[in-house]
Amino acid sequence: MSDVPDQPVGVVVASVGAITPHGGSAEVLWEAVRAGRVAISPVRGLPMDHYQTTLGGEITEACAPVYDYAAGSQARDRAVDFALVAAEEAMAASRLRVGADIPAERWGVAYGTCHGGWRSAELALREVQEGGTPDWRRYTFVPPQAGAEALSAAFGLKGPVFSANTACAASAHALAHALEVIRAGAADAMLVGGSDAFTESAFAGFSSLWSLSPKPAAPYSKDRSGLTLGEGGGMLVLLSKEAAERTGAPVVAEVLGYGLSADGHHPTAPHPEGEGAARAIRAALASSGLAPDDIRYVNGHGTGTEKNDSAESNAVRAALGGAAEKVALSSTKSMIGHLLGAAGAVEGIVTALALRDQVAPPTASFTQVDPQCGLDPVAGTGRPMVLETALSNNFGFAGANATVAFARPGGRGAPAPAVGADDVVVTGFGVITSAGEGPEALWEAYAAGVEQGVAEDGLRVARVEFDRSVVGTPRERRRMDKVSQLAVASCRAALGAAGAEGDAEALAATGVVLGTAIGPMESSERFTVPVLSEGAKEANPAVFTNTVYSGAAGHVAMALGTKGPTSTLTSGHAAGAAALGVAYDLLRAGRAERLLVPAVEAFSPATLAAYRGIPLFGSAAGRRYTLAEAGIALVLERRSSAERRGATIHAVVLGHATASDACGIGRWDASGDGVERAMRQALDRAGLTPRDVGSVWASAAGLAAADRPEQAAVERVFGPGGVRVEAPKRVLGEPVGAGAQLSAVLAVGAWRAGGDRRPVLVNSSSLGGTHTSLVLSPVPLSATESAR
Repeated sequence: MSDVPDQPVGVVVASVGAITPHGGSAEVLWEAVRAGRVAISPVRGLPMDHYQTTLGGEITEACAPVYDYAAGSQARDRAVDFALVAAEEAMAASRLRVGADIPAERWGVAYGTCHGGWRSAELALREVQEGGTPDWRRYTFVPPQAGAEALSAAFGLKGPVFSANTACAASAHALAHALEVIRAGAADAMLVGGSDAFTESAFAGFSSLWSLSPKPAAPYSKDRSGLTLGEGGGMLVLLSKEAAERTGAPVVAEVLGYGLSADGHHPTAPHPEGEGAARAIRAALASSGLAPDDIRYVNGHGTGTEKNDSAESNAVRAALGGAAEKVALSSTKSMIGHLLGAAGAVEGIVTALALRDQVAPPTASFTQVDPQCGLDPVAGTGRPMVLETALSNNFGFAGANATVAFARPGGRGAPAPAVGADDVVVTGFGVITSAGEGPEALWEAYAAGVEQGVAEDGLRVARVEFDRSVVGTPRERRRMDKVSQLAVASCRAALGAAGAEGDAEALAATGVVLGTAIGPMESSERFTVPVLSEGAKEANPAVFTNTVYSGAAGHVAMALGTKGPTSTLTSGHAAGAAALGVAYDLLRAGRAERLLVPAVEAFSPATLAAYRGIPLFGSAAGRRYTLAEAGIALVLERRSSAERRGATIHAVVLGHATASDACGIGRWDASGDGVERAMRQALDRAGLTPRDVGSVWASAAGLAAADRPEQAAVERVFGPGGVRVEAPKRVLGEPVGAGAQLSAVLAVGAWRAGGDRRPVLVNSSSLGGTHTSLVLSPVPLSATESAR
C-alpha cells in the first residue's frame, strides 16, 4: 500500500470554460462580471405562472455540444449540454492532447450537479400524464452520473470518473474530491466542474419556500429580498504541478486546499452563526498553509436571502477573526443568479480569474449596508487589488459546506504537510435489506441461497421493511422520506456497532460520505407530479426540502450530531463504491478521523416505471435481475483513532481504483477493459498480486450483457478458475448504488464463517461504464486463534 507523501502534490488550474447567462465562454463571463453587469431578465424557456418572480439568469443562446451523447434520438438534456459546452472550451484552452500529453487512463472526471437531468424527468412525466410514451433515453439522462459519463466519453477520458451531489455546493465538492484524486496519485489530470438547467420543480420549490426575489438578487444588501435562480455550467482542467511542467500546459491558478463540514442544523436554513461554514473555512486555511491575514478576497456564497447572507458573514468573521474586516466578500450570483450545482465551479472560475487579473469582482445591485452582514461587498464594479490568495464559499441544502482555497501561481500558501499515513479500517456495520436487519441476517440469507424479491409488473423487486422507531420521533420521521430514514437507521446501527454512538467528541470528528444512485426520487416524484399537473400552487415546501440528493446525508448529520466532512456521491450503480473511495482518500489525507459511509436506495413508482421503460431491463434480458432496496452503512476510521478508542477492527481497506470505459451514457466496453484496469490498479495500490486474493465479490447482478465483460476481465486478471467468484446480487438482488457495501459486509461474514482469510476484491460498476474496485483484508488472526 502506497504511503501518503509528506508534501502533498501541488495542483494547478490549467484552463477553464463556462456557459452562463452572460454568454458562451469563461472570458465573456469574466469581462461581464468584473464590470458588474447583470444578466438577469424575464425567463422565456419555461412557463412562469404563479411563481414569486418571472426573473432568472437564463441561457438564451444556442447550446449545441460537438459530442452527440444520444445518437439516433432527438432527446437532449440541457444540463448535459451545458457541461459539455463548458468542457469543450476548457479542454481546448488547456492545449493538451489526451493520450499524447497525458494518457487517457491518467485523466478523470469529477462532475457536480444539484438536479442532474431532472428537466428530462419533468418532460417524461408530463408526457406520461398526457398519455404518451417518453423516449426511454430521457430516463438515462436523469441520474447525475450521466453528465460525468458523457464528459468521459466526449474526450476519451478513462481515469477515475464520478459525480458529486451536495445541492448548491456540488461542484465545489467535485473540486475537493478531484484534488484528492490527483494528490493520491490516481490521476495526473481531472476535468472538473458542474452544470444545472432550469426546472419547473426548482422554481416551484423555491417559491414555496418564499426564497425568490421579485427583482435581481442583491446579496449582503440591507434591502435584499431573496435569491435569483440561474442556469449554466463551468469546467476546469486540474493538473498536478509535475504534469503541468512536463507538458508545458498553461497555469491560471493553484488550488491549495479545501474544507468540508456539516451544519447538522436544518434541512434548508444555515446555522445562524455560520458555525458549520466557519469550520469549512478554517479547514480550507489549515489545508492550504494559510493564515487569516493571507486572505483579502472571498467569493461568497451570497445568495441574497436574509438568513444565508448573515450566516455567511458571521462565518467569515468567526473563521478569520479581526482579519475579516479587511476582506472583500462579494457575490457572483448577483449578476448571473444562483447556478445551484454549477455555482461552485463557475464561482471558482471567477475566483481564479480574479487572481490572474488582480481584480476583486463586485456585488451588483448592492444599495446599503446591512449590519447583520457588514463586510465589504465590493459594490458596483470590480476593484483592482493585490491578491495572492482567495477563497470560494459554497453552502448547500442540508448543511453541506465547502470552501476552496486558490492562489496565484507561485503565490503565498502551500498545501499543508500530510498528517502521516495510517491504515483505513472498518469498525462498524449497519445493515437493512429485504433479508432483514443486521449483518448476520444478510449473511444467513446469502449463505442459504435465499433469493430475494417478488414480481412487480414485469420487474423483480425486493423491498425493505424495518423498525423505523430507531430513526427518531414520529415528527422527525415525517420530515424524512424512506431513503433518508434508511440512511439514519443504518448509520445509527453502524455507529452503535463501532462504539461511537452518543460520544459527542467522537461525533464532532465524524463525517458522512453517502452513496446513492436513485437518491430522493420518492420525494422528487411526490413534489413534481402535482406541480406539473396542477401548477405551482401545489408545490409542497415540506417535500421540496427532501428533493436534493444530499438530503439523506444531512438528515444523518442532524439526527446523529456528526459535524465532519459530509458529501454525497451519485455514481450510478457504483455510487456506494465511489463513496467508499472518497472516504478512504479523505481519511488517508487526514481530513477526518472517522467517516460514516452509507449507501441507500428506495424505489418510487416513477423510478420503477423508468426501469421498465429502458429496454435493458424491460425485456427478456432483465428477467433474472432483481432490484433491491437497501440501507447499508460502514464506519471507516483511521487505525490510530480506532485503537485509541479500543474499537473492534473488522477489516482493513488496502486500496481502491476507479476506471472508465469512456463509452457514454448507458454504454460500456463489452471487452471488460475498464473493469480489468480497475482491478489491476486496486491490487497494485494495495501492494498485492492476484495470487494474494482469496475471492472476488463481483458486480454481476443477472444482466448478461453487463455481467459477461466482468467475467472476462476476472479471467484475464486471475486466469480461468484462478479465483473464487462470489455474485451476491444474483441471490439478494441489485441494491443499485449499495452493491459495494453489500459485498463488504458479506466478505467479513465469510471470514467469520471460517472461509478463506486472504484479502478480497470488491467490484462495482455503473451501467455507463464506470468501474470501481476495492481491496479489503481481514485483520490478522492472533496466535491463539491461529492455533485453533
